[in-house]
Amino acid sequence: MKPSAWRAALRIARRDAARAKGRSALVLAMIALPVLGVAGVDVIARSTQLEPAEQAARTMGTAQASVTSTTPGGTVLQSPDGQESTSKVPEQGAAKTPAQQRSAATDPAQLLTELLPGAVLVPTGQSKSTTTTTAEGRMTTGVDEVDLTDPVWRGKLNVVEGSAPTRPDQLAATRKFLDRSGLRIGDRTAFRGLDARPYTITGVAEDPADLGQTLLYGRPGAVFEPLAQADPVSAETGRQNWTTWLVKLPAGGRIDWPKVKELNDYGFSVASRDVLLHPPARSEVPYYAEQERYSSSYVNKSVLAVAALVPGMALLEIVLLAGPAFAVGARRSRRQLGLLAAGGGDRSHVRAVVLAGGAVLGTGGAVLGLLGGTGLVALLRGPLEEYGGQRFGHFDVQPLDLLAVALVGLVTGLLAAVVPAVQASRQDVVEALTGRGGSKPANRLVAVLGAVMVAGGTGLALLCAVTNTAPVPGLLGGSVIAEIGMLLCTPLLIGLFGRLGRHLPLSPRLALRDSVRNRGRTAPAVAAVMAAVAGAVAVGIYHASDVEQQRQDYRPSLPAGAVALLQGGRGEGDAARYATLRDTVEKDLGKLGERAEVLGPTATPGACTTGYACGYVRALMAPEKRCPADDATTDEERQATMGDPRCVAMRSLSDELTNMFGDVLVGDPALLHNLLDLHDPAAEQALAAGKALVFHPDRVAGGKVTLRAEEEPTQAQIDAGDYRGTTRDVDVAAVEVDAPLPFATVVMSPEAAQRAGLGIRPLGSLWLPAAAPSDSKVQRTSDHLGKLDDTVYLDVERGFRAERSVKMAGLTAFAALVALGAAGIATGLAATDSQQDLATLAAVGASGGIRRRLSGFQCGVIAAMGTVLGLLCGAVPAVALRLLEARNTQVWINGTPVGHEDAVIAVPWADLAALLIGLPVVAVLLAALLTRSRIGLTRRAG
Repeated sequence: MKPSAWRAALRIARRDAARAKGRSALVLAMIALPVLGVAGVDVIARSTQLEPAEQAARTMGTAQASVTSTTPGGTVLQSPDGQESTSKVPEQGAAKTPAQQRSAATDPAQLLTELLPGAVLVPTGQSKSTTTTTAEGRMTTGVDEVDLTDPVWRGKLNVVEGSAPTRPDQLAATRKFLDRSGLRIGDRTAFRGLDARPYTITGVAEDPADLGQTLLYGRPGAVFEPLAQADPVSAETGRQNWTTWLVKLPAGGRIDWPKVKELNDYGFSVASRDVLLHPPARSEVPYYAEQERYSSSYVNKSVLAVAALVPGMALLEIVLLAGPAFAVGARRSRRQLGLLAAGGGDRSHVRAVVLAGGAVLGTGGAVLGLLGGTGLVALLRGPLEEYGGQRFGHFDVQPLDLLAVALVGLVTGLLAAVVPAVQASRQDVVEALTGRGGSKPANRLVAVLGAVMVAGGTGLALLCAVTNTAPVPGLLGGSVIAEIGMLLCTPLLIGLFGRLGRHLPLSPRLALRDSVRNRGRTAPAVAAVMAAVAGAVAVGIYHASDVEQQRQDYRPSLPAGAVALLQGGRGEGDAARYATLRDTVEKDLGKLGERAEVLGPTATPGACTTGYACGYVRALMAPEKRCPADDATTDEERQATMGDPRCVAMRSLSDELTNMFGDVLVGDPALLHNLLDLHDPAAEQALAAGKALVFHPDRVAGGKVTLRAEEEPTQAQIDAGDYRGTTRDVDVAAVEVDAPLPFATVVMSPEAAQRAGLGIRPLGSLWLPAAAPSDSKVQRTSDHLGKLDDTVYLDVERGFRAERSVKMAGLTAFAALVALGAAGIATGLAATDSQQDLATLAAVGASGGIRRRLSGFQCGVIAAMGTVLGLLCGAVPAVALRLLEARNTQVWINGTPVGHEDAVIAVPWADLAALLIGLPVVAVLLAALLTRSRIGLTRRAG
């Protein structure tokens, strides 16, 4: 075609879009929605990637470097940004370099000032944990000493509200602390032991890299020293052993890469502003050369697969969403296109008009999507940052990225218009002018081909994921093939859905049969909903699986909701004082249920009142399962036996549950109930009979468990270099028991411990209420306990809490938004295409209510069918990606890879059920509300 013909086609398309404003708006929205989602995710991803200057500010503020004394007397090899490093220490007997000798003999801070003349060192990373008063009582918090008036902290720690502390009795607090404590700027709070010396909160300080911290910041010298004086027993007194400093240099001073390597020779690891801004070549970094010596050419292919799968599926989603929009536009313009053909236009001219409509509306939709995605992220920036737990580096809008997204939207819009253009060019002119032309039955061969593609694509994606073979083309290609195959099956599946009509009331039955009869308009709308739902389902399954992986990796210290009071500090050994503390907990928290007194065995016989000075007791594996190093008497013997397979297995990560009280415990049936969730009369009888209950396998041999009692080493032993005290093994009659929550290895009665020659030490109390007490109640209780004894520890096991990712949050939000919007818009387009049927109903006397119900159920049927198919399609890429990630995650034992992680795949059934029910309901309600009660009769040609 000549350029003039294209200009005419574009002019016709633009005028047609302006004339049919409602339909054009729906088409624009259909194209803009996926572009909006992709653009929004791109802006979020770019904004969370820190520029070198931003990374430097978060690492070292305005200082020139952040230096850590990593290995005094050794050498450090590090990456240029200082986030990765390894240390080398001379082997015993080997000669040390002059730098290593000087590093081992000199105080790190003094050595650093000698190596960096004129440098001013500002200690960082020195926070401690203590308790402080709140609006409700008392809570645990971190406390640090920082001079926030010093510009060196700008960027690393910012005062975002109020003012920085300027006096010793002032503090700055994080937002999380204020939210939890109920305090505000201007309120006062007092640390443990300093009730007569409260501090005033003057401002809100924020670490942009970690918004979830619960911290208070005081002036240097205003917090740690008073805390040490108030409680010299439990506080760290004397000079603090700072190991990390922010380094301020004289004007013009900088620490370049050669200087970083020099500091590495003295055992320091360094994050330098100059190096971050001007990184060295990879060949100049010894750390990388060292890594290449010991590492293989292993590449985590799952990262590459994600990078290809997300944009690839988004591209397919845009095509499938835009397709029905242009198909509806072409059908609504049948008469106009027929006139064009009747007036002498050939098929190329008809195709050009439809394609021009795709170009006009595709360009408009792409622009709207870009503006909407960028604007939405800007509007929700604060909540997104709070959810992700860190601030954006800056609001990063990459023009080239967005231009590529817009071009992709435009090109895929044109591709989506190709099929409607070809169909329009092949239509019969007479049928186009008269508005007639029946729908064709579904092609069974096409449906069979689609089924083969679904099975083949699914198999390809899963096979490539499991075998880690060509995962990028395998996962992307398999997922795309499966979704296109489902698209080919859609007309036949619509016919199968139609068989359900006989069981439905009048309005939904008419709607379902109308959808089957008019497959030409139903199938594209179903495909659009399917594509949008598939994207949301894939994100949902992947996210749920990731959360489940975190849940399985989480190791609680107590059953969920359990309340523990640990005996210790000044009240240890004082039964009367501890009874008062215990009664306070039960009174303040209320309805805690049965109380279990937790005791621990000690190596020293009798009642122990001196804490861990009485020694330890642990359970040994059965002799045939035990590592020989456990029975070795010398270091040489231990080293010689560590290669035994039983010792290698011992050093692997254990999946056994542990608790904060200890491995071997002494107690009564209440302890079994509260700690182990065990309500077994037989086990309680065995406990009362003097037998030890063993809850972990491979400990019982011949009806007995071996306990090793180890006393504290004497001073003579320590002087001789033997830090292991005197040990003795005790065999106790035992029975192995399966517990729902095996938080302990062995539980025995006090009588059994005494008969075995072991001592008993009170550890604390444990409750398991029906529901965990609220944070405010715990704060009030901590306040009351602090007034009686501020060294005790009250703990509530809150259970698993998933990590938050701002990228995943943005992806999930946009996927849900696209799914909801696509369902509404696709069904709206289908409703627009069925206006003649509604006009016919009005002509034969149907009431407005019947027409609204019919229109609503027509849209609901489309949404329901698309959602069902989308649930199936979305599971393929999510499951395949989880399998691939597990295949690329190696498990290491003793420095040797021994296999791969097991794939964790979790299906969010509740969310998928809400999607399956919610989308059709929303479509029904929207269509019913937007259908007019009165409708103008349209002229039927012919």
